[in-house]
Amino acid sequence: MFERRDIRRQFDRAAAGFESADFVHAATREGLIERLEPLLVEARTILDLGAATGGTGRLLRKRFRRARIVSLDLSLAMLAEARKRKSLFARGSFVQAEAASLPFADGTFDLVVANQLLPWIPDTGPVFREVARVLRKGGVFAFATLGPDSLRELAAAWASVDQAAHVNRFEDMHNIGDGLVRAGLADPVLDVDRLAVSYESVDRLFADLTLAGARNALCDRPRSLVGRARFRAMKDALTARYAEGQIVLDLELVYGHCWGTGAKNEPGEFRIDANGISLRR
Repeated sequence: MFERRDIRRQFDRAAAGFESADFVHAATREGLIERLEPLLVEARTILDLGAATGGTGRLLRKRFRRARIVSLDLSLAMLAEARKRKSLFARGSFVQAEAASLPFADGTFDLVVANQLLPWIPDTGPVFREVARVLRKGGVFAFATLGPDSLRELAAAWASVDQAAHVNRFEDMHNIGDGLVRAGLADPVLDVDRLAVSYESVDRLFADLTLAGARNALCDRPRSLVGRARFRAMKDALTARYAEGQIVLDLELVYGHCWGTGAKNEPGEFRIDANGISLRR
C-alpha cells in the first residue's frame, strides 16, 4: 500500500524536472501509441489518466487531431507543467482528481489511456470500475505499466542490507487481465516487452528516481533515515553485480487494451428499452 499524500507530494516536487528523467514514461508512451495504431478508434473525447506533464497527451494529439483531451492527475504541480506545454489551439482541459473517483458522467470518453499510472495504484479494482463507467460502449482503454520482474536488481541489493520495504511491488499481467474483466471491460489483450536501463553510478540512478517522482512511498517503508552505512552497503551490493562497473536495471513493460461495454446497472436496478414495450390495446 502507498501513502497517497506522499505520492502527491513527491510528484509535486518532481514536476519541474520531470521531463528530464521521464525516459521510461517516454518509452512506454511510444509503445502504447504504437499499439493503438491497428485499432479502429474514432476518438473525439480522450481521458489521459495520470497525465503528469502531458507527454502522452501531446502524442495522442498527433493521432487524434480533433479530439478533446482531458488530462487528469493527482498532482496539481504536474498539471500546471502540462498546461504550460499545451499548444495554444489544442482542445483540452486539466483536472486534479483521483483515478478511483472520476468526476465525469457515465460514457463520457471514447478513449481512456493510462501511461505508468497503475504502478502507483495498490488496488486497481476501483480504478478499472471507474474506467468502465466513464468509457462509452465500444470505446478503448489502453495502458502501459510495469510487471513484477521490474527493478529486481535494486530490490535484491536492498534485501542484502535489511528486510524493510524499499522497492514497489508490481502486479502480474494475468491479475491485471482478470481485474479488467471483473470491472466489466471486455476482451483484454496484454503483451510484455523488456527495457534495460544503464547507469554509470548508483547516485545517478537515485537522482533520476527523484526527478521522476519515483522514490519510496510505501506505507511500510522505514520512517527513519536509512543512514550512510546501510546506503553504502546497498550501493556496494548493487555495483558488485556488474563487472563492467555500469549498473543495468531490467524493466518488464506490460501493455494492454480492452473495450468498454457501456454503463452497468447497480444491484437491484434494471434498465428496459422503452421501444421494446408493446402498446396496450
